[in-house]
Amino acid sequence: MSQPITVAQLNRYVQALLEKNENLNPVLVKGELSGVKAYPSGHIYFTLKDSQAAVSCVLFKGYAGRLRFRPESGLKVIVTAKPSLYDRDGRFQLIVMDMTADGMGALYLAYEQLKEKLEKEGLFDQARKKKLPLLPAAIGVVTSPAGAVIRDIIQVLSRRFPNFRLQLIPVPVQGEGAAAAIAAAIRRFNEMAAVDVLIVGRGGGSIEDLWPFNEEQVARAVYESDIPVISAVGHETDFTICDFVADLRAPTPSAAAELAMPVRQEQEAYIERLSGQLNRALGRKLDHEQTRLLHLKQRPVLKQPLERIDRRRLDLDRMMGTLQRAMENRVVRAERSLSILGSKLDALSPLRVLARGYGVVRSVPDGRALLSTALVNRGDIIDVSLSDGTLRCVVEQVMDRRTGRNESV
Repeated sequence: MSQPITVAQLNRYVQALLEKNENLNPVLVKGELSGVKAYPSGHIYFTLKDSQAAVSCVLFKGYAGRLRFRPESGLKVIVTAKPSLYDRDGRFQLIVMDMTADGMGALYLAYEQLKEKLEKEGLFDQARKKKLPLLPAAIGVVTSPAGAVIRDIIQVLSRRFPNFRLQLIPVPVQGEGAAAAIAAAIRRFNEMAAVDVLIVGRGGGSIEDLWPFNEEQVARAVYESDIPVISAVGHETDFTICDFVADLRAPTPSAAAELAMPVRQEQEAYIERLSGQLNRALGRKLDHEQTRLLHLKQRPVLKQPLERIDRRRLDLDRMMGTLQRAMENRVVRAERSLSILGSKLDALSPLRVLARGYGVVRSVPDGRALLSTALVNRGDIIDVSLSDGTLRCVVEQVMDRRTGRNESV
């Protein structure tokens, strides 16, 4: 019997056997993803299962960054992996190096995932799409300088509006780094603010060839552009994420040029039609105003303007006469009323009373009117005012009818 070995030695031995097995290094395994969990480190852990069994898997950061699509639970995939035994706890697992969609291309799956994500964020909303200018002063193009696309655009623009202005930022339109270059060119045009509309595109090709226009960074650059963007990627039947985000999709680059720039002859004819309509409208307006002016000139108020003023002056004179007479009558009535009131007042005047033989008695020296014998004593000096003068008297006797008082000197 052999000597016993430790658990760690056993696990390492089994791990070595797995790694040395040529039939398992690597191995293709298909199944359904379950329990997918991405960690901040960039590693992705999940379980690959079928109807009868399951196996733990790990996708390290370096391999995960190469995937075109995002692993999600429920996806059926085929993984390229190396079997391994985690020697610390003896757990069997697969170290995944690549992953493709089973029954669906990885690129198509990535396309659908990104499309769903951006649509939920509102990047495809029609309400936020900008209108193209009617006649752009300059057109910007983001495409390859060597392809047929730029030549087609120039040819179409030359035919439609010969004195057009075009600015090109050349970029690779496929391969590694193409998406980053396209996004940077779009942002560069916005920084320069030298064009009124952008055409972003390339000619036709496979989904792999068109893939840079399905990248999220390109989609967000198009969405953030202040300049209206026309997407012209591939042929009429090709649809990319860039098409959905752009303000307008053109089926081909040539069609994009037609959408961006009107035909000069058509615009000149349109302006001429508008000019003719304006001239005719002004002519009709002028005729109408001349007729109206003629009618106004025939009115008496304009033919003899002073006559109307003279009539108003006569009316004013009549009103002034009426006002003068009314004032005079009011004065006469006031004088008559004053005379009557004066007569009444004169009748009540104390002087009139004195003229009839009455007198006013006042004490001396304060001049207080004496209205009762109770205010006078024998020997008091009093003044008696008559109609023609005053008498100063000495009281010799006081007789009071009410009290029977009778005092004599």
